[in-house]
Amino acid sequence: MSRIAIFQDYLAQMGGAERVTEALLDALPDADLCTTFAVPERISPRLRDAGPKTTWMQLLPAKDKLYRHYFLLYPFGIEAAKLDEYDLIVSSCCGYAKGVKRRKGAVHVCYCHNPMRWVWRFPDYMEREHFNSVTKAGLNLMIQGLKHWELRAAKRPDYYIANSHIVAERLKSAFGVEAHVIEPPIVTSRFTISPQVDDYYLVLSRLVPYKRIDLAIEACNATNRRLIVIGDGPDRPRLESLAGPRVTFLGRQPDSVVNRYASRCKALIFPGEEDFGMTPLEINAAGRPVVAYGAGGATETIIQGLNGVLFRQQTTASLIEGLEDCESRTWDPAAIRRRAQRYDIHIFKQRLVDFLIGISPPIQNLPVGQQEVA
Repeated sequence: MSRIAIFQDYLAQMGGAERVTEALLDALPDADLCTTFAVPERISPRLRDAGPKTTWMQLLPAKDKLYRHYFLLYPFGIEAAKLDEYDLIVSSCCGYAKGVKRRKGAVHVCYCHNPMRWVWRFPDYMEREHFNSVTKAGLNLMIQGLKHWELRAAKRPDYYIANSHIVAERLKSAFGVEAHVIEPPIVTSRFTISPQVDDYYLVLSRLVPYKRIDLAIEACNATNRRLIVIGDGPDRPRLESLAGPRVTFLGRQPDSVVNRYASRCKALIFPGEEDFGMTPLEINAAGRPVVAYGAGGATETIIQGLNGVLFRQQTTASLIEGLEDCESRTWDPAAIRRRAQRYDIHIFKQRLVDFLIGISPPIQNLPVGQQEVA
């Protein structure tokens, strides 16, 4: 039987990439989970129970707080990963995992969420950070070094899977590679439609600057709309300082609480530009619409007037127009949920397995779990 490894950049939070890794483990139940390092208390029981195999980076201090600051070390951790025993490596890559080395005769399939966002869009990131000119110049030199490494590392996978058509285009532009598209998995069975809709909008997100949660707060402040923010992150103090009296921060919440707020919100506000964006489809699975910035993955998943509305500019005024558009429409919760079910986790797993069965050289006795197509 073929030995399989699933490799994640690092395991220090629960975001979209980590949920994809959970689905990969479900689809390939005999696979080993590997990563540069893991912070057990910050990841799901499913990932913890998989017993992640790590590298020397596991010895680094304060990984739960400083993992973003270790960005220059990840290439060394990736290259130190020992994967010679595996016939198939499936990497879940937000930036680094594509660079793992395989033995001769093995196959590496990279499920890529995006080229390194902070490398290829560095000027955009610097616009939202308050660094002096000397710091910016030093960071620019480091980022250029990372870009050179990524260009070399991008040649290592034998196959690429992109999480959206937009990311497939970026991969071709950045690395000259072709990618098959399999959208990320949505656990639609986790959500139900509620007969009750309450008077609040919802943000469900990690609180980091590029998510642009500030736009949601400013729009709700300006129009006296109620906003519930679920999630945590380093940008929370700044965002709380912007919040008016009708904006409430709940921090991280268990799935049961998230599901309740998701099913009763007027709509999700999704003001950032994402490579795909799983959260809007999760809210759709609860029968609620999304008000999303019309860029990135949202343009592939949100159909105007069916499961949400798209606002054109990443500004407070444009978002307010989107909220007004949302409130002027009559929404069909069942139709919204059906849209989300097109991306159900069972469909994801079946498409993944079908892809792996068709690769060359073939993986013998592929130990896949029983797949169900919803």
